[in-house]
Amino acid sequence: MKAPNSHLGQALRTARAEQGLSLRALAARTGLPFSTLSKLENGKMAMTYDKLVVLAQGLGVDLSSLVTPDPAVTAAPALGRRSVSRAGQWPEASSDRHRHHYPAAELLGKMMVPIVIEVQARSVEELGGLVRHSGEEYLYVLSGAMELHSDLYAPLRLGPGDSVYFDSGMAHGYVNVGSASCQVLVVCAGSGIQRFAQSAGKSWTLISAGDGETGKGNDVSDIET
Repeated sequence: MKAPNSHLGQALRTARAEQGLSLRALAARTGLPFSTLSKLENGKMAMTYDKLVVLAQGLGVDLSSLVTPDPAVTAAPALGRRSVSRAGQWPEASSDRHRHHYPAAELLGKMMVPIVIEVQARSVEELGGLVRHSGEEYLYVLSGAMELHSDLYAPLRLGPGDSVYFDSGMAHGYVNVGSASCQVLVVCAGSGIQRFAQSAGKSWTLISAGDGETGKGNDVSDIET
């Protein structure tokens, strides 16, 4: 859960340099503060999902190009390893648009990354736009009602028990359309998704069910949004 953000910062710096953009020019293009971009490039701030979306859109690049794993990071041999996540106990990364929980977060080099998402955005505009990345995605609605928006299909309404498997290269986004909270299970597979999960995990809060106590690493309240 303490994986460095150096690779993500280097990827951002490289993408910016390839377009001849200064940090201040990128800040003007994306609306992110200069200080935030500087911290991201130097690995001093967690590269959250929302920031990745904004940066990928601002640079006009595929999100996966910013999170492709370092070639030196290889998957461990499958020798019976396992990870147990107890109900209500999981690393968490929050933003204004979503709240993400990461079961099995301590397992590195996974072929799949499961994420429990509390969908909060009420429109694509509030979401900050659609996002695409390499790989495939499986979404299962646990509670509430949502729409899966994409650039290829009309909005798909989903309720509890509904699911959809789709190509993550299709620009997509999750929008809450119910009167109550909406929680979904998403399983992502593909190049770069493990590196992103490691980065998001740098700012985590361990939620303990039942006792109201919270064990904190780098609390998300310390991370700029």
